[in-house]
Amino acid sequence: MNRRRRQLVAAALALACAGTASAYDLDEIRKRGVVRVAVYKQFAPFYDKGEGVDVDIAQALAAALHVKAALLPFDADESIDDDLRNMVWRGHYLGYGPADVMLHAPADPALMARNKSITVVAPYYREKLQIARDVARIPQLQSLSALAGQPVGVENATLGSTLLLAADEGRLRGTVRHFRNTADAIEALKQGTLTAVVGLRSELLAGSIEGNRFEIGDLPAAGVPASGWVLGAAVKKDNESLAHAVDDAMAQLVNTGQIEAIFRRHGVDWLQP
Repeated sequence: MNRRRRQLVAAALALACAGTASAYDLDEIRKRGVVRVAVYKQFAPFYDKGEGVDVDIAQALAAALHVKAALLPFDADESIDDDLRNMVWRGHYLGYGPADVMLHAPADPALMARNKSITVVAPYYREKLQIARDVARIPQLQSLSALAGQPVGVENATLGSTLLLAADEGRLRGTVRHFRNTADAIEALKQGTLTAVVGLRSELLAGSIEGNRFEIGDLPAAGVPASGWVLGAAVKKDNESLAHAVDDAMAQLVNTGQIEAIFRRHGVDWLQP
């Protein structure tokens, strides 16, 4: 069997195994004593080298369910729909997953309508797309035209990148600088090689760039939700008992201030969902 055929057979076998995997219901989770929680990898401040906001939330959520947390860090796929398939309702064709719960899932009715095998519960944070700028070089930012001629950083293949490249009829394309992640762009901003960085509010705040030199604010661009979007926990739709338990547990963590304290510990001002 040649190498290509061996690869195809291995992928098919892994897919078959993934298809037989299943997320556990609440009774099975409590009997096992462990809830498996999927979290995005390489996504500071939510997950970075085993630490972060979502790591702490997973542990707090597990404690509220009277079990332990087993983290399942994963790399983002091409779309959130792929992530939900891989980590919530079917499992990855490489043989890992699904988890019982996936954090950082948008609580969006359209998303759930497309992904009928999952439900998103337990809202715990409101995210926004924002911009950090050097106020000495860009004192005011009423529109993206103020960025003309200024080097602006953004993570590659993100909503921020799409908006910058399309802004002002494409006039900013020559000055947009793409980075592997927002953290690298923030470092370039601090060093003075960039004038501004577009990214998620949580990423910008965690980069410790607020102060007299820099200012973080809303991105004045069409297509950016003014109120941001709510993040919650995705659970397989037929695991109703688990969904209700996770929803109740997260509400308790929010109401007692534990979620806000977790965000603050990681340098992010919490926005109520």
